[in-house]
Amino acid sequence: MVDYQERIDDLFDNMKIIQSKDVFSFSTDAVLLASFTRLDCDTKKVIDLGTGTGIIPLLLAKRYPNIHITGLEIQERLADMSRRSVQLNQNAGVIKQGSIDIVNGDLKQAVDSFGYGKFDVVVSNPPYMEKGIGEQNPNQHKAIARHEICCNLSDICLAASQLVKSGGKVFIVYRSLRLAELMTELRKQLLEPKRMRLVAPTLDKEPNIVLIEAAKDRKPGLRIEPTLAVYDSQGNYTQELLAENPTAPNK
Repeated sequence: MVDYQERIDDLFDNMKIIQSKDVFSFSTDAVLLASFTRLDCDTKKVIDLGTGTGIIPLLLAKRYPNIHITGLEIQERLADMSRRSVQLNQNAGVIKQGSIDIVNGDLKQAVDSFGYGKFDVVVSNPPYMEKGIGEQNPNQHKAIARHEICCNLSDICLAASQLVKSGGKVFIVYRSLRLAELMTELRKQLLEPKRMRLVAPTLDKEPNIVLIEAAKDRKPGLRIEPTLAVYDSQGNYTQELLAENPTAPNK
């Protein structure tokens, strides 16, 4: 039997997640995206493209117990870990039974599986690094999470536009270095950026992460929120980050 050295990590309010050092563990970026994602009472169906170990569906299902979330993941092993994390939390009564489905599949074929405009909201924490740029991790699980091996930004924006209904929302976290490219790809797919927040390591450093909310088939008009600092001058998480993101992973 293969020893995957899996562990069960505590999140908050008795929530737990299965992780392993052999695959890409969830990061602050995913937690920031879950916090940035704002759903209204009309939201019924959400899909997370590239769900990884399932952290975003878990956080959203806890915060919004009346929605249904589909986590789509191309890596079979990660999809299996996500399913078991969901079951673990459902069995413990932390999240509602049946609130999350994890699907092992390719987002590039997602519209064939789910149909056009079937979701109220799409969220995604996609790989940031272009294929061939920067050092690629020899661990294939981690390489796929970081580099555009199985999908690229264009694929993400196209899938999001196909899956979300007209007027629906798309939430993405990305590297601010590629913000212009992100905006271009979103608008190409009729996803109009409506809200943006930059995230910086500390307030005296330039932002390196951007959070975007876009809406399908909507008029231009972008609101920019104050920059969020991750760390204070002592290297600890800022109080603002902790207040908004109680599940911020250990450094």
